[in-house]
Amino acid sequence: MILNSFLDIVRTIRLNDIIDMVIMAFVFYKVLYFLARTGSGRVLRGILLLVVLLLLARALNLYVINYVFGKTFELGILALLVIFQPEIRSLLEKVGGITKYIPGRSSPKDVEIAISQVVLACRDLAATKTGALIVFERDNMLDEPIKTGTLIHADVKAELLKNIFYPNTPLHDGAVIIRGGRIEAASCMLPLTSQTHLSRELGMRHRAGIGMSEASDAVVVVVSEESGSISVAVEGILKRHLTEETFERILKNELLKDQEEKQSKLRTLTQNMFMKGKNNGRN
Repeated sequence: MILNSFLDIVRTIRLNDIIDMVIMAFVFYKVLYFLARTGSGRVLRGILLLVVLLLLARALNLYVINYVFGKTFELGILALLVIFQPEIRSLLEKVGGITKYIPGRSSPKDVEIAISQVVLACRDLAATKTGALIVFERDNMLDEPIKTGTLIHADVKAELLKNIFYPNTPLHDGAVIIRGGRIEAASCMLPLTSQTHLSRELGMRHRAGIGMSEASDAVVVVVSEESGSISVAVEGILKRHLTEETFERILKNELLKDQEEKQSKLRTLTQNMFMKGKNNGRN
């Protein structure tokens, strides 16, 4: 009986219902992931506690608490929008990363070529102690930093990167941002990290690289002009003094694995939708 009822419910599920659930699940995942990585989660738990108290007050007919909490929430919504404006904006940008699942944005082959060219460029830049700052965009769109720089829209080439970072050239000061396997912009300004316990050996270029990796899911490459060492920043963690082999391996692990997972999820989602639609058509 229970099994038959369950099967009857399953048969009523349409393709639109699947799309609806997938989108909502993705949005909820992004929201929860964002809250888990910021201090906003503690504030949200406090708000949820107040909501529970308000519902409890209404259920028990506690008129004074109900009145006070009701008026507080009417004004509190506007106050929350003002207080959490930076967090809300960041959250919307992260949720906007869903556009990365649209095919055609980039392919693993494009990213692999970009990685190899960046490795070649950084090897030569490190040998001459020429400073460099290169950002690989991932899910989080980096439109704001891109606006601060000069648009390039060019294929990633080692010689082009070396020319950009050559001292005293117009675009050498700032970061190169790579989007979808192509150089999107150069001379971009990045946010500095707020960490205070960093080594004194780290200059503004390293602090900007760490700050960008904290503010987004980007992979940031830094070449030191003092020591010629190559570093990579991911999620606020800086890996320093990398050999060429380790440097290339980190980039491939972070970027190619990311691309493969997205394409795998997209294929699975498409296949599930197709099979469900086909089964509904038969029914």
